[in-house]
Amino acid sequence: MKKMSKHEAVLWNIAFPGFSQVLMGQYIKGILFVVLEVMINAFSHFNLGIMYSFLGEIDQAEAVINYQWLMFYPCVYMFSMWDGYRTAMPENEKNSYLPFVFSAYFVTVGLMVSPKVTILQIHPGPVFLPMLFLIPGLFVGFLIKYLLSLKLSNH
Repeated sequence: MKKMSKHEAVLWNIAFPGFSQVLMGQYIKGILFVVLEVMINAFSHFNLGIMYSFLGEIDQAEAVINYQWLMFYPCVYMFSMWDGYRTAMPENEKNSYLPFVFSAYFVTVGLMVSPKVTILQIHPGPVFLPMLFLIPGLFVGFLIKYLLSLKLSNH
């Protein structure tokens, strides 16, 4: 089993969910993440939605995306990253899951509300709004992790 840093594990899974697991020799888990990513991506038409979004055709992106399939994506994506991170992190690290969990939650909410949200007369759509929702998700997750570490250090 290849040893990798927790940051390397996260970055490989950002590139493609399951890659760090495969690189660390966790083949069944890694292949499962890869299959889930491909399946969700294909059934949700996410790549087409990404393409339309980057071309500025947000209405087209909203029309092609299957939201019921795409709502699985943030959880699988963030869980894959957390799993790679967890495998590589020191055993004594606590609450590392919190930024990943809250990010998955906020990105999913961002996806659900994306058809209705306009910011400064710009409609970000189903790709860019969930990406923006990642920021408060990370913030809340790291804040709770920090607050819990203060509470644990006081005891």
